[in-house]
Amino acid sequence: MLIEKIIRKCGITGMVKYLCKMAGVSRSGYYAWIKAENIRASRQENDWKDYELIKKIFDKKKAKAGALVIKMILENDYYVVMNHKKIRRIMRKFNLVAKIRRINPYRKMAKATQEHKTLSNLLDRKFDQGEPGKVLLTDITYVYYGSAQPAYLSCVKDASTKEIVTHHLSRNLKMDIVYDTLKKLSDSLNGMVHPEAILHSDQGFHYTHPEFQKRVKKMKLTQSMSRKGNCWDNAPMESFFGHLKDEVNYKECESFEELQKLIGNYIEEYNNDRYQWGLNKMTPAQYRSHLLAA
Repeated sequence: MLIEKIIRKCGITGMVKYLCKMAGVSRSGYYAWIKAENIRASRQENDWKDYELIKKIFDKKKAKAGALVIKMILENDYYVVMNHKKIRRIMRKFNLVAKIRRINPYRKMAKATQEHKTLSNLLDRKFDQGEPGKVLLTDITYVYYGSAQPAYLSCVKDASTKEIVTHHLSRNLKMDIVYDTLKKLSDSLNGMVHPEAILHSDQGFHYTHPEFQKRVKKMKLTQSMSRKGNCWDNAPMESFFGHLKDEVNYKECESFEELQKLIGNYIEEYNNDRYQWGLNKMTPAQYRSHLLAA
């Protein structure tokens, strides 16, 4: 009834002026908004098309891919170049929230016995030295399978290429877990040891053990250790374990053999199919080849 009175008194133009005043907007702004209706519709349609492609990747990665990961997959697998800011805007617009990995709580480290010897931190967090095989990081983490049965994963990671050079899964934490890891590392290197190669670890029981240190020297590797209780000194290795625990459904495995296969497949995919922003958007294997060819 009020609108009808305004129309009779002021006409359409007067009504627009009155309603704009009530809404706190200018008439020029209102007409500009009306004029841009087709542009908004077109933008909405384009956003929806981009969303469908982003959502496809987001779902494939089980909601564990952020804007940078999605950008690399778009470029490498779909040949689509899209600004990461646009990807973030669309993810916010359509409520695509990536599952963020929480920082691991304090991890217990076994105390070394008096006969064990800790070594200096020769690496000093200079992880990426641009040469494959020069800086090798190693650590052990646990995973549970079946009815909460523990298994232990030992890995060696190339700090320059971010490639998992070798890994070994064990049912226990006996010294064999690191001895077998060294054996696999030796087989992987096939005698091609970098003349300045460093094997960096924490100060855990396994790495301070005299026999382990003896075997490392025999392989012509120089051993380096993080400062006590400082996880940042081996951050790239910790980061890989964090991603693995986020992305691998290891708790669904019913047997140790099933767990071995699952983790082996994940590491194979990580090395050969996982594009990484810090590797010029290459996979670790591609980046290793790139460095060797440079």
